[in-house]
Amino acid sequence: MNITKYFCAVAILISPVILASPKITVSFGDSNGFAQVKIKNETFEPLACYVAIDGHRIKFQLQVKSSSPWISATDKQFNYQNFSTWCDYLEIHPKYKSYQIY
Repeated sequence: MNITKYFCAVAILISPVILASPKITVSFGDSNGFAQVKIKNETFEPLACYVAIDGHRIKFQLQVKSSSPWISATDKQFNYQNFSTWCDYLEIHPKYKSYQIY
């Protein structure tokens, strides 16, 4: 019984730290009818990120307190709901070190 309580207490304390994701701001825009997206890193750690639309991913690194350039869709039929964005800490995903830095 004591082991179960200890395990539950450790899981409750560690889970938020493990599941913590970086603070980013995602902005959407429009340029000549093409949907655009921009990601801003609000943390003091470099991030590994990607923006995907219609199955095409653009992978990049996002430096401390910086923003990506506007990434545009290639077809006017897409809107902001068609974009998928993801960012995580670069130290967890070292393969992203070979991608472009913003």
